Amino acid sequence: MPSSRTGRPPVQRAVGRPARPRPPRDNPVLRAYLNAKRAWDRPLTAYYLIAGGSFLITVLGLVMVYSASQITALQMSLPGSYFFRKQLLAAVIGGVLLLIASRMPVKLHRALAYPILAGAVFLMALVQVPGIGMSVNGNQNWIALGGSFQIQPSEFGKLALVLWSADLLARKQDKNLLNQWKHMLVPLVPVAFLLLGLIMLGGDMGTAIILTAILFGLLWLAGAPTRLFVGVLSIAATLGVILIKTSPNRMARLACIGATEPKSGVADCWQAVHGIYALASGGIFGSGLGASVEKWGQLPEAHTDFIFAVTGEELGLAGTLSVLALFAALGYAGIRVAGRTEDPFVRYAAGGVTTWITAQAVINIGAVLGLLPIAGVPLPLFSYGGSALLPTMFAIGLLIAFARDEPAARAALSMRQPRFGRKRAGGAVRDRGPRRWNTMRRRASAARSSGER
Repeated sequence: MPSSRTGRPPVQRAVGRPARPRPPRDNPVLRAYLNAKRAWDRPLTAYYLIAGGSFLITVLGLVMVYSASQITALQMSLPGSYFFRKQLLAAVIGGVLLLIASRMPVKLHRALAYPILAGAVFLMALVQVPGIGMSVNGNQNWIALGGSFQIQPSEFGKLALVLWSADLLARKQDKNLLNQWKHMLVPLVPVAFLLLGLIMLGGDMGTAIILTAILFGLLWLAGAPTRLFVGVLSIAATLGVILIKTSPNRMARLACIGATEPKSGVADCWQAVHGIYALASGGIFGSGLGASVEKWGQLPEAHTDFIFAVTGEELGLAGTLSVLALFAALGYAGIRVAGRTEDPFVRYAAGGVTTWITAQAVINIGAVLGLLPIAGVPLPLFSYGGSALLPTMFAIGLLIAFARDEPAARAALSMRQPRFGRKRAGGAVRDRGPRRWNTMRRRASAARSSGER
């Protein structure tokens, strides 16, 4: 062995081992994304989104109705909280209907489809009887109940069309009849046209547009072929053009799209322009709750059709984006419920309700933004109006019931209920040892078999 200059043997270097690959650094953005995706895919996500989103929209709507309606009530020599108290009463009754609908089994929902349709058709025909029906803002679609209470039967026609059509299409799908165009159209389209005709007799084209959207949504869910879909759409579009052309009021509303001056030619665009003024003056965070200027007589229908404009003025862009996010979450949850179920009735009913709420929200907000003509439809769960609030909250109860009925959601909900003490079987007490909580962590293995993540 050769020696070094110092006389010492050279140091033997150990054979180098291959360096281990360093673990990737923890990316907080990626970790947050994965956690959010994991939470988004849980079985109870749709249930929480529907229940929480609808609750927040309703509560925020009550606050904005109180703020937007005070001046209108005082101008009518009424107490400032007059419209708020009526809306609160409707919300309480609607909450009871929501709880009832959310606890009802699917079979009972299907059994109610025909009675609700018959009742809606009867009331909508009763509106045209002189002395019973009454006209509001030029539309003959109201029935007086006594005192200051009125009812608009066409709002219940939306719920009737959704339930009845879902039951009809589900029964035809069970018999494999939806692959024939005549079974897909009859009697769905004739009954829908009957409801549309009764609505248009009163001049309410806004509600007719919502019913048309529900009809097309159901046909799309039923798998209507493109030619059939385009044919029905062409007929509806032709009828719509004729109805618009023959009405100077509707032509004037169409001319106000994108208007920036109260007088746009021969059309009076006062409401549309002042809605834009309200949104523009709100800024990022708004002028403050109750500090709207446009509601002091400048903006008509501030607490009904144009409550979104007052929201933008008082709560700013942050408030309006929050409302849009809540409606987007509600729409996503409804689509998720319709897409994950195996029950055809649940799929059609959930899809119809989701189409109804999202289409109505888009039409209302689009009119306030000046992107669509003013159709005179309220913002669901948000605008003032008990006739619109009650069937909408019942429809939300339907979505909650369907979201709870998913197998994975049922398993997750059952595991969230702890057992206190001992179980009784046949009057005898069976001792199962010490009390314990059936938490999600302790029953994770059972959840995997049912789809729980």
